[in-house]
Amino acid sequence: MSILLKKWEMPPIEKVHEAFSAVVDNRVNLNENFAKVSSSDYSKEYTIEWKDNEYSSNDNASYYKGCIGYPVIAVLMLQNKIDFNVEIAKYFTGINWKALNTKHKNNYSIAVAEILNQLQNKGVDTDSINAEVNRIYEQIKGIDILYKKSTHLPPK
Repeated sequence: MSILLKKWEMPPIEKVHEAFSAVVDNRVNLNENFAKVSSSDYSKEYTIEWKDNEYSSNDNASYYKGCIGYPVIAVLMLQNKIDFNVEIAKYFTGINWKALNTKHKNNYSIAVAEILNQLQNKGVDTDSINAEVNRIYEQIKGIDILYKKSTHLPPK
């Protein structure tokens, strides 16, 4: 039986913000060929596996849509395959994305806008955040990794 390998579908750009949170909240536990990533409310744990440039993940976006999910983005950041500014990432510490996305009926752009508005009200330069997110998104577009459907079902 052959395993289907293909290019990942692009995620919504807002998944970069969620990956920032996973990294700065230390929710990514990297091992040699796999990682465990806890969800923002710590109710779920996702498994990301890789061999060479073949990656799989059992987060919902990756598993059901073949779309690179925030857990994979976070892993790629920590593997130095995606360059990111940790000082920008720190603005996303402690965000419960599950609650925020539920509040906004999974309209990720509205959820991120709420966070950015709060930061802007505190005097944070949100233009620099947006520039960094766009820079990372461009890296994701060009990254040379393949998708392999995970052998692990998404957590309930």
